[in-house]
Amino acid sequence: MTCEHLEKATDAVPASPYQAGCPECVPAGFRDWVHLRVCLECGYVGCCDSSPRRHMSRHHEQTGHPVMRSYEPGEKWRWCFVDEVLGP
Repeated sequence: MTCEHLEKATDAVPASPYQAGCPECVPAGFRDWVHLRVCLECGYVGCCDSSPRRHMSRHHEQTGHPVMRSYEPGEKWRWCFVDEVLGP
């Protein structure tokens, strides 16, 4: 199953390097982020919903950007927030 958002989404250039961690958690002194995600609309990098501050979900809520993908090494799956669909 897919949706129009996943079909239209293309990779964005990440706005933050993976090695630095979550770009919002780390400067605030938090090191408890779990996994990183990247917004395919603008390249924003934020922590996942398993992380205490859920920065990627907050980014979607604030911007309406529909699709993100895993920013973990070796993972390429994507998620549409609007339709709640997982895609390749």
